[in-house]
Formats: sequence, C-alpha cells, structure tokens
Amino acid sequence: MVELTRMNGEKLTVNADLIEIIEEIPDTVITLTTGKKLFVKESRQKVKNLVVLYRKQLLNPSLEDGEASDT
Repeated sequence: MVELTRMNGEKLTVNADLIEIIEEIPDTVITLTTGKKLFVKESRQKVKNLVVLYRKQLLNPSLEDGEASDT
C-alpha cells in the first residue's frame, strides 16, 4: 500500500497492486485495474518510487523508509 495525496490535500492509501497506469497530463493521474482514476499531487516518478519501495519492503521487512534498520 502506498500513501498519496488527493488534489484537495486529503490523504489516501492505494493498493499498489491495482495500479495499471500513471500519467502526468499535467496533473498526475493514476488509473487502477478497476478503471477508477485518481488525481494526486505526487509526481509520476514519486508514485513509481513509492511503489518500488513498497515492493522492496514486502521482500525485506527489515527495510524501513528505504534504508536497512540497525537491528
């Protein structure tokens, strides 16, 4: 799950597995596999980075905020 911000400032959490397309036209529009479209403040690259980080954390739970923990 990735946390994003709607255009009105409202936070939302999106299931990264449902993201099909991310576009900047010029606002960032995320199209889900369900066909629903989400307009968010984050850039296309930021959303991509958040999804990659989320997937890395799934594979290695010791990662926290993109860095290995000290424990």
